[in-house]
Order: sequence, then structure tokens, then C-alpha cells
Amino acid sequence: MQPMLETRMRTDLTDRRARLFEAVTREPGADDYRVLLSEVDAALARMEAGTFGLCETCHDPIEPERLSADPLLRRCIDHLTASERRVLEQDLELASRIQFGLLPPREISALGWEIAYHFEPFGHVGGDYCDVVQPDPPGASLYFLLGDVSGKGVAASLLMSNLHATIRSLSSAGLSVEQLLTRANRLFCQHTLDTHYATLVCGRSTGPGVIELANAGHWPVAHASVGRTEFIDSSGLALGMFCGSEYRHRLVRLDPGDFLALYTDGLTEAQNRAGEEYGADRLAAHLAGLARQPGLTARDLTTACVRDLAVFRGGAPASDDLTIMIVRRAA
Repeated sequence: MQPMLETRMRTDLTDRRARLFEAVTREPGADDYRVLLSEVDAALARMEAGTFGLCETCHDPIEPERLSADPLLRRCIDHLTASERRVLEQDLELASRIQFGLLPPREISALGWEIAYHFEPFGHVGGDYCDVVQPDPPGASLYFLLGDVSGKGVAASLLMSNLHATIRSLSSAGLSVEQLLTRANRLFCQHTLDTHYATLVCGRSTGPGVIELANAGHWPVAHASVGRTEFIDSSGLALGMFCGSEYRHRLVRLDPGDFLALYTDGLTEAQNRAGEEYGADRLAAHLAGLARQPGLTARDLTTACVRDLAVFRGGAPASDDLTIMIVRRAA
């Protein structure tokens, strides 16, 4: 385990112990507090002995994302008891329902824009972030966001939920994209572990065919017009890396039929059976070809991207979360 992460967990467990000890002192008959206190003490003892984070059955490391979410764990997934496995499955099913419940409608039309997306976590839950904040009240800005938080599984999905709540709260103030990312970064730094970060693209409609775009360390955004694809690079560091980071925006002008493609590394880093990556060059060529076909909706474009990826994979399994968002100027 990384020394910085273990130090942070030790601090967190010590704080939990102090709170539990106070609760036991107030309510001596609270057996559930006493059980939790003993589990925290046992975890701290494992840290002192150098066995923290190791499975008590096979002595291999416990999955980092599970340990980050619950530092009291003592077994890896392969050696859970039957009852522990049932609880884990129930938790994963609930987490999946919650995560899918946070997603926006699959297709959105507002202010002359069409937006559609494909969201596919690698497991029950994932760390990709996808949201569209529709103008409310009418006449307000339309925001669209896509990103990727560090890690995988449940721990990543918890960070994603945290980021979703933060962005939703900030967007209600009608901020510019650089203001939104700067404030979100500061809050993300203050309320997450030092080892956690999130890449994020944020776009905001500012007029007919005009998008205000800022990119916090995420993959370049693809701007597709007739027969041509231009990649718009990142304009800042990932959220959570430095609390004082600031972000710049770029104005992007789209003609009717032009579209933006936002994506996570589940697209560009996907591999086929020969070990070749999908890559930016194939994506650029595919998007340019789609832009030559008049009348395709944002949903059509999203479906075509997913289909092309499946053809490229040729049956090779996925290895990461996949999210693709298309923002198309309809009028």
C-alpha cells in the first residue's frame, strides 16, 4: 500500500476511534459501538504489525478500491464467507442502481443542441462521470460534463457521486466553466484523499452554435465537421491534484450538423485481440466520416461510435469503464 494512503487511513481510523470511544462512554450499553470500536482497534493493530491491507486467509493484498472504501476489511473477495459475499452483492446492486439513477436522460434537446451518451461501467459500478444540466429557468445555460475519477469499482463510484453533487450545486449559480472547475477543484481537494483526482471536461452553451469549453486533464475533445476532425486539448490539471489550480476556457463555434465527441479511456485505450489500441487516429477518421452523413442525430452518432468500437474489438473483452457523449448543433 502507498505510504501516503496508509498515513491518511491511519489518521482517519484514529479519528473514528476517538468518536466511537466518546459514544461508548455516553452510552455504555451500546453493543454495536463496542463492536465497531474493537474492529477499529484491530485495524490499527494490523497497521502497527505491518499486516494492514493483507487478506487474513491468503495473505495477498486486499483490493485497493475496497480497502479505500472500508479500511476495516480483513479478506479479499476470493475469500469472503458466504454471508459476506451476499452482503457485497447486495451492496453492489444497490450502488449500481444509485449510480444509474444519477445519470441524465439518454437524449436531450435544448437551446438548439442535441446531446446523447453511452455509459457502460466495467463492473457493477464505475468511475466515469457523465452529466447534463439543463437550463432552469428557461434561458439559463446548458452544461454538459464528462470525466473519469481515479480508481475503479465502488471506491471510484463514491468519488463520482461526490463530484456529481459538487457540480450540480455549483452549476445552479450560472458560473462560467473556468469558475465552475476552479471551485469544484478546491472542494474536491478539501474532501477527498490526497491520492484521488478526477479528469473532467465541462462545456456550457453561451449562444447559437457557441460552446464555452474547459478541460481539466481529460482526453482532448473531438470537434467533427464535414470531413474533418479537430482535437481540442486539455487546458488545466486534473481536479484534486492542487487546490490552487485555475482553469482557462476556449470558445468553440459549431455550424449546424457539427458535433463534439467526449469520451473516456475505455474508448481510445480499448484493445482488440491482437493487443492493438483503438487510438485517436481511428476515432478521428471515424468521426470525420460520420460528419459527412447529413441527418444523423446525436443518438445515431453515439450508436455508430459504440458499434465501431465493437467491430474493432472483434470480441475482445473490455478492460475499463466506457462513456461516450455526443453534443451536436441541431440549429
